[in-house]
Amino acid sequence: MRIETLTGPALTEALDDVAKLRLAVFRDWPYLYEGDAAYERRYLEVYEQSDRAVVVVAYDGDWMVGAATAAPLAEHADAFSDAFDGTDFNVNACFYCGESVLLPRFRGRGVGHRFFDVREAHARDLGYANMCFASVLRPPDHPLRPSTYRPLDPFWEGRGYKRMPGVVAQFMWKDVDQAGETEKPLQFWVKDL
Repeated sequence: MRIETLTGPALTEALDDVAKLRLAVFRDWPYLYEGDAAYERRYLEVYEQSDRAVVVVAYDGDWMVGAATAAPLAEHADAFSDAFDGTDFNVNACFYCGESVLLPRFRGRGVGHRFFDVREAHARDLGYANMCFASVLRPPDHPLRPSTYRPLDPFWEGRGYKRMPGVVAQFMWKDVDQAGETEKPLQFWVKDL
């Protein structure tokens, strides 16, 4: 498997494939996301418009099998920054890890660690003090939760990320089993760089 770090025009060129991966991977638990390509492309424009954004991609031959994005937190949707209202956290000093998506058959090979390593190094090189991301919160008794599901909390904690109590964004999307969009809570995690 080949890992590449993309910025500028190369990043822009990869976004359609990143959108396809998001649609495939986020359809599964815990996101259960029923999206479409047009929305995906609009959502990913933040990376195209930022001169500090990075996309890390994993290839099997010429096939993109995984991708991870990051850009300054202040450049993302207001819902993300709004989650920090009432805290003394400096949103402008934080780099945000967006999606980290990898097709299931390529998991367990260290790619997730590489995705974080590269994004954290990129943020440090730009002078950011913190790295953060948000994970969807689902009830443990959700009817679509697979019996084999293993939360990623131990992986994130092992990389030095800590849950930020009370820092939760609200974001809308349509679940695979729902007729329309509903609001979902996203828990923020942070790490000092």
